Amino acid sequence: MTADVTPAELYRRMFRIRLLEERLLDLFATGALVGTTHTCIGQEANAVGVIAHLDRERDIVVSNHRCHGHYIAFHDDLFGLLAEVMGRVDGVCSGKGGSQHLCAGNFYTNGVQGSIVPLATGMAMAEKRINGDTVVCVFIGDGTLGQGVVYECLNMVSLWSLPLLVVVEDNRIAQTTPRRLAVAGDIGARATAFGVESGAHATTDVRDVLDVAGMAVEYVRREQAPYFLVLETHRLRAHSKSDDTRDPVEVAAMAADDPLLVLAPSIPDSERVQLEAAAEAELADVVAAAERSPVAGLSASGIGATS
Repeated sequence: MTADVTPAELYRRMFRIRLLEERLLDLFATGALVGTTHTCIGQEANAVGVIAHLDRERDIVVSNHRCHGHYIAFHDDLFGLLAEVMGRVDGVCSGKGGSQHLCAGNFYTNGVQGSIVPLATGMAMAEKRINGDTVVCVFIGDGTLGQGVVYECLNMVSLWSLPLLVVVEDNRIAQTTPRRLAVAGDIGARATAFGVESGAHATTDVRDVLDVAGMAVEYVRREQAPYFLVLETHRLRAHSKSDDTRDPVEVAAMAADDPLLVLAPSIPDSERVQLEAAAEAELADVVAAAERSPVAGLSASGIGATS
């Protein structure tokens, strides 16, 4: 991928993620999805800004339960993701993994918070020994900082100088627990204590994320050493589907920093309208195609299990 992208292209990438996520919530409400779903609505700038600097042929992304934006930014595969969460055979894992267990071409997810960090650490060790120029990027949330294994891994990646980029998407809440009740001290200082380079940025402007992520990725690739990137962000929807205990007034205030609204003024209205219309037409085709795909575990006739 390339990080040399225009505001219009950045908007297009984020809008496609937003559109799919909103459609997923609609589909879940009708019973069309298999399993649960966690959207990243409001956090799209992180996925697009960071992953724009990664190379899908050599770099690796390890994500979590809130992974749809990361997957689309990395693989640009709306159909594969949608078919997967609908439990269809044409999904990226043949409809049997769901969004929390994606495994597709250097992209991996796991819904168990904390456990993804040692997986990414092991990948970073292997890639440094085999290739020497790979970046392994793991996305975690502020809630993950309560897991002790995160600090064991920070110790190891620092001691062994491993090419791991840890991106903390700090949305200030872990499911229904506000960060202030669970995370003490300065988040970035936790990495600094282990000798890991760290940077913290309060921005929902994808252009700013693009800049700081570019420096972080370049550092990890050049030095083959870890970096801890903290991005303050906003989750504008519920943790999963409807489990949101926050004050609606608080959420409404966050919406003023919606990354799409922040970027929109930099794009001519006519161009933006065209981009949105094209994305809506694309998604309609993708949904129709996913609905035509056979349900996983059934034969084409709908009788009996597939091998």
